[in-house]
Amino acid sequence: MTRLLPLAVLLLAATPLAARESLGVYEGWAAFKDASPARCYAIAKAQGAGSAYATIANWPERRVRGAVYFALSRDVADKSTVRLVVGDKRFELVAKGRNAWARDAQGDAAIVAALRSAARMSVSAKGGKGGTFTDRYTLAGVATAMDAATVGCAKRS
Repeated sequence: MTRLLPLAVLLLAATPLAARESLGVYEGWAAFKDASPARCYAIAKAQGAGSAYATIANWPERRVRGAVYFALSRDVADKSTVRLVVGDKRFELVAKGRNAWARDAQGDAAIVAALRSAARMSVSAKGGKGGTFTDRYTLAGVATAMDAATVGCAKRS
């Protein structure tokens, strides 16, 4: 239960309460649906990394499914490589400031597939003020949260 409190606080600050429908909480991950624009997503807060979080979103009106996004704990240095490790799989992300994402839809799909079979995930980069940092996530509940988000946006409102 203590893991859910920081997640709930983060989510309350993320979007207006009236616009969000809870689709469930699944261990360290949760799923939500926003009405306008229609968007469903799985979300988790990084372990001990302040305001860092990860989302996997579906935007039905834009025909986007499984878009991976990270709000990092620090700004990334210009031209720094951002590395995502999911289990034993490694990916390079695009980043600007504190934001990071997959290069393309194929990258999103590969990351989502890796998330389904791993227990842990981390994102590492060189910080804008020097030094390196790593945001870490547990993946317990991620597959169920992603599925809930997919089903949530498949239902007609």
